[in-house]
Amino acid sequence: MNYPVWYLPAIGGGTLIAIIAVTHVFISHFAVGGGLWLVLLETHAWRRQDKALYQFIRRFARFFVFVTLVLGALTGVGIWFVISLVQPAGTSALIHRFVFIWAAEWVLFLVEIVAITVYLHTFDRLPARRHLTIGRVYCTASWLSLFVINGIITFMLTPSAAAPTSIADSFFNPTFWPSLLLRTCLAGLLSGLFVSAAAAFWTDRDLAGRLTRITASWSLLALCGALPAGYWYLRSLPAPVQSLVEGASPTIVRTLAVGRWAVLALVIGLLLAVWRPARIGKPVALAGLATGLVLMGSFEWTREAARRPFVLHGSMFSNGLRVDRATADPFLPDIPWSRATSAGRELFKFQCYACHTLGGVNNDIIKRTRGMDEATLAAYISQLHAIRPFMPPFMGSDEERRALATYLTGLQPRPAIPASNLLQSGSLP
Repeated sequence: MNYPVWYLPAIGGGTLIAIIAVTHVFISHFAVGGGLWLVLLETHAWRRQDKALYQFIRRFARFFVFVTLVLGALTGVGIWFVISLVQPAGTSALIHRFVFIWAAEWVLFLVEIVAITVYLHTFDRLPARRHLTIGRVYCTASWLSLFVINGIITFMLTPSAAAPTSIADSFFNPTFWPSLLLRTCLAGLLSGLFVSAAAAFWTDRDLAGRLTRITASWSLLALCGALPAGYWYLRSLPAPVQSLVEGASPTIVRTLAVGRWAVLALVIGLLLAVWRPARIGKPVALAGLATGLVLMGSFEWTREAARRPFVLHGSMFSNGLRVDRATADPFLPDIPWSRATSAGRELFKFQCYACHTLGGVNNDIIKRTRGMDEATLAAYISQLHAIRPFMPPFMGSDEERRALATYLTGLQPRPAIPASNLLQSGSLP
């Protein structure tokens, strides 16, 4: 292990990644679909000389730029910051393997920034055809950005059927195309929800009703496309990963249950919006947007959990250790960043902390090991990967394994001893 660990045991690095990543993915998918909405609505307004719709587009463009360029850029930088601290080895491996792909992504992002900024500031300053051309440049760059990132993300879960020998093999991996279709549909769904939410705050209720009906129809169509794309994605996963998604992982079971409720709520809400758009006020529109965030979060959380026990499938475990490392060799002597404190604490930090917290909300290891004595826990750790395949195997000597068990059992809350018992035993002065 060539990197130190950013140790926040009560919060957990995985929790920080999830919060920032889900927010960024939610915004970035809106950036892909929302740009297309701007072009489609402006084209419609230009052809029909609809001044009311044109005014809405101008206001929505400002909102769009604020959300995608300000909040999207901040959360994007936040992702790089937090993954570099929480998963430095995995981040380094992805950068080295896809260095030119990342370069292409940054160029595309620059094109997006320039195009949407020029688009926003040239309303009424350029002929409609040229203004729409700038919008189309943004749409193309944003979708190509999704295309590029999709290849890197899917590589982390399904590098290839065999060991990849080229960048093309790594990039166009087994889940590339189903994931791209699924994310494109989700971009369409979320962008429609954003437009509906913006329309709910528009004072022209006639225009708001028309926009709500159109965008709800669009979002419903995108959701219908996302469902078979999601099934195709699932069928493209390796058998062990499919078993996790289909019930072997309790975390995924709970997450998918939330996702199914979100889909049901969206279907009901979108059908209502198509049938009775006048009933979609601000609370309902914002609730629909929040439900879209929940759906996006459940998908991302499932994808992350399905990758376990790896951060890079088949080559690097989620704690940053290489798969080919010998499991029985002493661990701590090879870690230059280990401090001369509790051996058990250091083992937890370098091997367990990537997924577990100490007393935190997410995967609290104190709760997970409650009821185990030291001998039972030490034996459990020795068979960890066999019992729970979605957890990495323990890497270290028998002495280190017992040290970790001692440390974890020492964290367990002790039952209160009545004062009368202490008095009788003479333990109190």
